[in-house]
Amino acid sequence: MKVLKFHASRGEDYLLLSFNGTFSPQAALESEFAPFFQALEECAGGWMPDVVHGKRQRRYSRAAIWKSLEEERDENISSIGLYRTEWPALDTWLWLSLPPRHPKLNIILKVKPLSFFAETDRCRQFMEMVRAWANRYPVTHAWAHSSDDAQLAGSPRFGRDQQTSIQDGFDKIYEVYWLNVFGPKLVETVGRERMLSTPAHWVEELPNGSVLIMTWPTVADFASKEARLAQARAHAHLRPDLDYDTVLRTLSERSTLLAPVEPRFHPDVAPLLSRVVSFVASHERQRKIAELNLWQPPEPEEWCPAESVLPPDVDDPEGTLEHYDTLAEHLVALLHTEAPSVFAAKPESLADVDFFFWREEFPTSRLREAIDEHAVPAIGAYLGEVMVRNLGGRWIPRKKLEETQVLVGNRVWLPFVRARHYMRSRQALLDYSLTRFYRVAERHRG
Repeated sequence: MKVLKFHASRGEDYLLLSFNGTFSPQAALESEFAPFFQALEECAGGWMPDVVHGKRQRRYSRAAIWKSLEEERDENISSIGLYRTEWPALDTWLWLSLPPRHPKLNIILKVKPLSFFAETDRCRQFMEMVRAWANRYPVTHAWAHSSDDAQLAGSPRFGRDQQTSIQDGFDKIYEVYWLNVFGPKLVETVGRERMLSTPAHWVEELPNGSVLIMTWPTVADFASKEARLAQARAHAHLRPDLDYDTVLRTLSERSTLLAPVEPRFHPDVAPLLSRVVSFVASHERQRKIAELNLWQPPEPEEWCPAESVLPPDVDDPEGTLEHYDTLAEHLVALLHTEAPSVFAAKPESLADVDFFFWREEFPTSRLREAIDEHAVPAIGAYLGEVMVRNLGGRWIPRKKLEETQVLVGNRVWLPFVRARHYMRSRQALLDYSLTRFYRVAERHRG
């Protein structure tokens, strides 16, 4: 069984549920948590887990759950993961704190993509599952919402330091999400009458004193104008110390930050930038696209007119060319697993090289001495080799690597100088990309 790798596939927004509650420590786990999995099985529908992960993976079944919980039990803690092998993707973690510790039930549930929850019936089923859990396992606080929007809201710290946020938890109404279950303590802090009069799509008092509030029928359109109005009304009602217009403006600004932006990247580096934005966290992606739409790569300066060419000054030209080839092979050896296209030494290979170094934050994650002594020569040699093989270029060997040139058309290009500029910083990997250098040289080869 090969489960979907939730965070490695389709970097996009997802539905996130956080559930913090308690359970009865006197009952056996099987009887105590049978209602939990019964509600899951009745309500999950198209995102039902089919894999249970404990010490090993098993196909989903009640027997597999009890076996995994028992195997994973370590003194006073037990946990399991629930996953799917087909789209939509699921990543669920269930954690139990067992006696003699205070019994706690913590659930983090993620379903991708968020657009899967565009239908009213599917969202209602999800709400009914959470309601069943909250009825059976008293909560301190539970919520479900867009993961991207929750990130922009500052969850879970909300401006606090880590220690304070762990210590205090959700001790007041920092945010109102699409779906909320407020435990009795939070209800009393706000006032039960005020809580129950919240303007929202669904407000329900549960038998154990908790209150469930769903602001809008569907979660996939959380960023729409109408859904934001409903969210703002509920938040301002529960926090009368907040100004409604300010709350609504903050929500609208978050919607703007998440609104799709059409990529309009510089054509020389569009393949590279498309991969850069796909690597950025989804809640920051649209801002990154807008930023890179405005950014223009600088014109390469590492070249001279052909009439300024420095003549070869090496004693063994053939041996020197073999040395350049060996240096280029060092880069192939470094990247061949992460970027197999380096074997081909094609123009497209350069975008893979650029992205690898950017993703790894190579200029700041490696020792500067190693970069200058090993990476820069290998990169420069590889760049020169790609120009020689694909642009009809010709090496002009020099004793000093930085004086070494590649003649293409009526210009001589300095690939080792470019490599040195390229390895200055992470931003320099974009400003001085190998891809951009090659494309400009390509346009001038005639």
